[in-house]
Amino acid sequence: MKLNYKKSGSGPPLVILHGLFGSLDNWFSIAKELVEHYTLYLVDQRNHGDSPHAEEWNYDVMVEDLKELIDDEGLEKIYLMGHSMGGKTVMNFAVTYPERVEKLIVADIAPRFYPIHHQTILEGLNSLKLSEIKSRKEADDQLAQYIPELGVRQFLLKSLTRDSEGFAWKINLKVITEKIENVGEALADGAVFEGPTLFLAGANSNYIQQKDLPDLKAHFPNYELEFITNAGHWLHAEQPHAVVEEMRRFLG
Repeated sequence: MKLNYKKSGSGPPLVILHGLFGSLDNWFSIAKELVEHYTLYLVDQRNHGDSPHAEEWNYDVMVEDLKELIDDEGLEKIYLMGHSMGGKTVMNFAVTYPERVEKLIVADIAPRFYPIHHQTILEGLNSLKLSEIKSRKEADDQLAQYIPELGVRQFLLKSLTRDSEGFAWKINLKVITEKIENVGEALADGAVFEGPTLFLAGANSNYIQQKDLPDLKAHFPNYELEFITNAGHWLHAEQPHAVVEEMRRFLG
């Protein structure tokens, strides 16, 4: 699959993948801080953003999508970063193609299995009758019945676009709803990436916990873990400068 991406800057290639329900736009503010030193590739994963939709949606195919992109760009070795679902994609990529990854950054996700916990969001998104909605304000008001947090709604509604018939989702909501359990899959037993790896965790998030440390060590023996103060799961949106500083330090 030919993924949609935006390329900017100059220097060693740094590829960044967004999380579930997100898009490459989520990383613009981070990219602006790094373009002087890296060639940035911000990528829309399949069924998200402006990348194609497909019935097949799991980490195996998302890894191959990413490999196709870096092959097409003629990149031998890359710095690679992913957040949440994107973090799972880059972990799977690194253990599958370790020779292509110089350094790995994983933002607020561990290699373990995560149970489904997006039911309310999916219920809210699926409740919107897009053919009847006349404005974004109307969509937001309806979504608020399921999701009280304004910031979460604003994030989700970034994937709402207009087409010739009115409003439409950029995300493949049908497939994501049907196959949401795939997002929580654990890294395969015995899968190892021995290269330098940085895990960034939101200090107020529960996605990476003390119980995960043996797992991090088993799959990524050359890892370090840094907590971002005053940040939850969307640490790059809540504390962008702290995230950039950690990236710069780690990537050198």
